[in-house]
Amino acid sequence: MDLAPPKDKYNLIFLTLIVHGIGTLTAFNMFITAKSYFEDYKLKNTKEYSDNFMAYVGWASQIPNLFFGWFNVFVKMGGNLTTRIIWSLIMEVIIFVVTVILAMVDSTEWPEVFFWLTMVTVFILNAFNAIFQNSVYGVAARLPPSYTGAVVLGSNICGTLVVLLSWASKSFDNVRTSAIYYFIGGMFVLLICFDTYFALPLNRFYRYHDTLQQRTMRVNPALAATNPDASPGKEHTPYGLIVRQSWLQLYNVFITFFVSLTVFPSVCSNIKPIDKDFFLGDNYTLITCFLTFNMMAMIGNITASLWQFPGPRLLTLFTTSRLVFIPFFLLCNYLPLDRTLPVWVTNDWVYWVVSAILGWSSGHASSLGMMYVCGTVAPEHAATAGMIGAATLVTGIMSGLAVTRLCPVLVSLSLWRAA
Repeated sequence: MDLAPPKDKYNLIFLTLIVHGIGTLTAFNMFITAKSYFEDYKLKNTKEYSDNFMAYVGWASQIPNLFFGWFNVFVKMGGNLTTRIIWSLIMEVIIFVVTVILAMVDSTEWPEVFFWLTMVTVFILNAFNAIFQNSVYGVAARLPPSYTGAVVLGSNICGTLVVLLSWASKSFDNVRTSAIYYFIGGMFVLLICFDTYFALPLNRFYRYHDTLQQRTMRVNPALAATNPDASPGKEHTPYGLIVRQSWLQLYNVFITFFVSLTVFPSVCSNIKPIDKDFFLGDNYTLITCFLTFNMMAMIGNITASLWQFPGPRLLTLFTTSRLVFIPFFLLCNYLPLDRTLPVWVTNDWVYWVVSAILGWSSGHASSLGMMYVCGTVAPEHAATAGMIGAATLVTGIMSGLAVTRLCPVLVSLSLWRAA
């Protein structure tokens, strides 16, 4: 094999990893963006479930994502990365078929059963998605750092595409028909991921970097244990060393997603306009929350690939400073009917602009953090570091979702009445 450094012709591998990045968050984004379908249509007769749907779907999504994300780091489930990716995608497609069937049937008489069936499908779907996401980052880590950024870019493009898909599906007069085509669209994305993965070994650029890693393993057999595609042996992966070398960037990944998921989507989707005649009308939440965050996060990924600033050391200051977003959005017109905390942000444009900054900084910081994680360890440990970074990402999401449950309590404390 010719080992002269080839180029990624037409950026095919970069684009393929963007597609797989889209696939890593398709399941989660599809369900949270379909908030109106579940709350106002399927569960409209069960207030307890409709009022708490976002919280339930968040937990059902992220608990398996967290568990299987870390489990996949330490236990090489189902063999090599290829086997794990392919079988995960197959199972996700099957579960999406079940979701489409549930959208087809009339569940008016059994909304509680529908709710729990949905939660079970979300749980299983995200368990397989955790394995898929974790493994995709492992594959990307074999390539130059920008390719890990491609996966993060894809994950943020996903949110924008899902919002646009949701918008397009609403062109149908019937809510059930809209939901069917909406979820079929998500299934189509996963099928594209399935097809494009098989094209990776056919590409000369990918084979070159894969061969470099395999040669490293042959030169030093002790390093083979760090290869996710290697068979289990007597040597152990030096997880402690990898974490010690990359802990600062792992913190950056964690805190970025912690802040983002604390306020998005649960807090931001419940912020109402101050001006009742604000020009966005009924699309206020869809645009200022979902579309703005996801589109700006996508732009943030692009800026990170073009401009690697802040550097590995200063990135920590940038990610930590984002904690200010949490009190800011709580001081917006969040849960106006239930809050006792005074609303300090009384301008819809200010809220919208800061919402855009939240999205951009999330995409920029998360992309840089994931790229830096793989660069802080030896090349033979990069794949494992990428998988740990992906698991840390999910941990940040889960922690943010846990804290966001406290937000309604914080803004409705009786002590604010006396203040």
